[in-house]
Amino acid sequence: MNVKINDTQRIGAYRTYQQQSEARTNQASGLRRKDEVQFSAEAMELLGAQRSEDPNRAKRIETLKKEVSSGTYEVDSGKLAEKLLPFVRE
Repeated sequence: MNVKINDTQRIGAYRTYQQQSEARTNQASGLRRKDEVQFSAEAMELLGAQRSEDPNRAKRIETLKKEVSSGTYEVDSGKLAEKLLPFVRE
């Protein structure tokens, strides 16, 4: 069996080794790319509006959580249908 290695294969092997070596060096020195999150202006506006709502909101949320967890929360189907209607209409 004869195995022939040409110049292209040697260069490819060297490049692979070089990339792995650079990756190890960057990991050792702590040069890692960090995740980044950016919020749009609209999202920030919504967040601000949510925080400035009336103070009874937190109390209402706690009441709803208790009703849902105890199984006593009931959905008013009429109100639900009214809220969904604009999304169903074309």
